[in-house]
Amino acid sequence: MSAPPFQAAVGPSLAAAIGAVAEHTARLLRPCADTSVPIPGASWTVGEAAAHLFKANELMADLAAGRERTYGDGTAGSLAAANSVSLAAFTERDGTVLADGIVRCAEAFTEAARTRPADAPVFTPLGPMDLGTLGSYLLTHMLGHGYDIAVALRRPHMIDRERVDLTLPFLTTAMPRVVNPRTAAGHSACYELRLRGGSRFAATFTDGAVDVTARPPRRPDCTIVAEPVTFLLLALGRCTSMGALSRGKIVAWGRKPWLSPRFTSLFTAP
Repeated sequence: MSAPPFQAAVGPSLAAAIGAVAEHTARLLRPCADTSVPIPGASWTVGEAAAHLFKANELMADLAAGRERTYGDGTAGSLAAANSVSLAAFTERDGTVLADGIVRCAEAFTEAARTRPADAPVFTPLGPMDLGTLGSYLLTHMLGHGYDIAVALRRPHMIDRERVDLTLPFLTTAMPRVVNPRTAAGHSACYELRLRGGSRFAATFTDGAVDVTARPPRRPDCTIVAEPVTFLLLALGRCTSMGALSRGKIVAWGRKPWLSPRFTSLFTAP
């Protein structure tokens, strides 16, 4: 399997994005007197999502500092089970307390990462990766749940083009690990993914297994061009391909453009 096409370093851009997203999420939570507000389309409330972010940021700060932590075995089912156990054990739901914890643990991550090389190996809830990719994972995770909190509270979210670019090292590393064995079984096709105005990469399926590379190894069967924010929301399962296609947020062409709506169903959102 080829190396992922994007390399991450916990440099100033990624560290600043982690801090800014944590602060944005905290600003949503601090004035929230009732965190039992449900998140649309999810089983969690705002308070539960915030508590999960607090504990996840704490976990990743520990990993960045070189402390070993286990959290499931990398499968979707085990991660969901670990989330349930964590939320049952950690019952804090006060918005201000959770806001402070999210920010404090994000700062602890960047401080710990600053003293270690970006290629330092770590074992994460989604398997082994380097420290730089773990930073991209942390940012991606905060953007997903921060978006949910913003939508539930009817406030502006924190996803933008620059931050989406910083999620790509994690997303392209994770893609082979989150293939849905049921929907991808027997599937063979070459996709080129392009973000409008920026990055591109390829995902090539061979009998249900995917290889992610900087360039297509052959002529793509389907080229998908996505508006960057929509791309991340699709990757995280926050919107559907058909909805994005109908709004013109993604377009597709190639020998088999009809494969485009199927693409996201080939994965289980991390």
